[in-house]
Amino acid sequence: MVGWMVGLSVVAVSLTAAGAEAPPTTPPPTEAPTVEAPPPAPYCEGEYADSYAALSPKARAFEQAMKKKYTYCVRSTAVYECLSYGAEGNVRRTRTPVSAHGTAFAYKQQAGETLLLTNEHVVEWPDVTSDARPVDGVPSGCKRVKDGLSIVENEADHYDRDDVPLSKAVVDPQLDLAVIKSKTPLTVMPWKVGRSAAVRERDVVDVRGFPLGVFNATNMGKVISAYDRDEYKEWYHDDFVIDALLSQGNSGSPVLAISCKTGEFELVGVYHAGYSRGSALNVVVGIDQARDLMNNLRRTPKRAMEDTTPLDALARARVAKRAEVSATPFFPFGSRTAAVFPRADGTLLFALYEQDFPRRVHPLLVMEDVPLASADEGFGKVGRVWFGGERGLLERPRAEQDAELQQQLSRLLDALRRDATLAFSYQDSLPGSDESRQTFDTSARLGKTLERTIVAHREMSDAAAELADRFAPDITEPATRTESVLKNPPPPGIHLGLTGEPEGQPSTGAPPRDSGARQPAKSTQGKGARTPSGK
Repeated sequence: MVGWMVGLSVVAVSLTAAGAEAPPTTPPPTEAPTVEAPPPAPYCEGEYADSYAALSPKARAFEQAMKKKYTYCVRSTAVYECLSYGAEGNVRRTRTPVSAHGTAFAYKQQAGETLLLTNEHVVEWPDVTSDARPVDGVPSGCKRVKDGLSIVENEADHYDRDDVPLSKAVVDPQLDLAVIKSKTPLTVMPWKVGRSAAVRERDVVDVRGFPLGVFNATNMGKVISAYDRDEYKEWYHDDFVIDALLSQGNSGSPVLAISCKTGEFELVGVYHAGYSRGSALNVVVGIDQARDLMNNLRRTPKRAMEDTTPLDALARARVAKRAEVSATPFFPFGSRTAAVFPRADGTLLFALYEQDFPRRVHPLLVMEDVPLASADEGFGKVGRVWFGGERGLLERPRAEQDAELQQQLSRLLDALRRDATLAFSYQDSLPGSDESRQTFDTSARLGKTLERTIVAHREMSDAAAELADRFAPDITEPATRTESVLKNPPPPGIHLGLTGEPEGQPSTGAPPRDSGARQPAKSTQGKGARTPSGK
């Protein structure tokens, strides 16, 4: 069922009557002659117009005469396979098809193909569903096994013999843009690519797309903010904000402005999202950032984790000092809490805790980060690893670890180092963040980077918890007290028993209580966050 929303946009234009004669008056001899009032302000004071009156009659007639439009309704489909267990323990595989609709527009014909531009979130589906990357109607943990793209008449078009198949040329998650291509010749946008840097507040815009995937529609509005930095989740680009009434399905729509020089439309951006708590607050990716993607089919270099310190000896010294003097050496790691503890010999111990920390304080994992012989070699190297549960910790020597597990632990330790470095930098910036605009902005950037890192490391955090489930000591294995590892680690290969038990002997205590099933990490709620409009 489609919900309808009708919006009326009224534009008031003030006209000055010309040619009307004023009543004859005879000014006094000493009065200065009457000065004529200046003409009304022009509709074009910048590069783009602030009224549709600036659109040339020729351009208006050309648009209205076009029988074939250059915007298209894109259907994006995927199939997800979900695994479950039956009553007898047998594995069940169920497949769930999903689909979504958005907008794309053709802008170039090249090598016998037509290139179209749209949003990345219109054409891409997550490889595996999760709380951070959900898909409506599909449980978390399901794998994408098939996907497809095509041009359709609208969302109700189920006759697929005349659909136009599409393929991906290049996608850029940071810009939320994608170039897709068709071997079928398509009508190309007749207007030139403009400059989004020249867009100003109150400039009029024209948006062509498929709201709700139902029909081809034109929305009009104005620029209400010429600049808006977009760092929501994976997005990392510059937007401008318009007040055109746009809907889901409009994602990928071309946003056109009227050139003051020619009186013709020019492409200045691609609509991609709207503020979830706003009314007609819709954000547009500035076209200046998309030129390389459109012309050379090259995505922008992946953004570096800005405001993070390189993992070198200096970063290690800062982390060690912070952990030594702080009573709370904790930092977030995905959906869990981690901590770093210094040791007298220079070794750092990284500990990862359960989601319900500090209600339960036993670590899931403890990893040694051993200093390198030379400060020029880097941060450190992986030492011993302990896996934990309620009974305590158990070391798993490296000789017992296969190559895949060793690589996984190495990546995990590297992520813990980076997150500790970033989190401590952010925590240290807070006391002086209100001293100046510069310190405030620096602290804010660190906070945003930390938020993105938390989301990015959720899966790694869950994977670490799964390792703890596999390798934590069971009832037959000797366990080491957490305090013994964190404060005075035992020599390699020797396990300390629980209090009152001989070393190396299995525990005879009662079996551990059921700690309850782990719950998936909840995604953070956006504070007036942008919401993609295509799916």
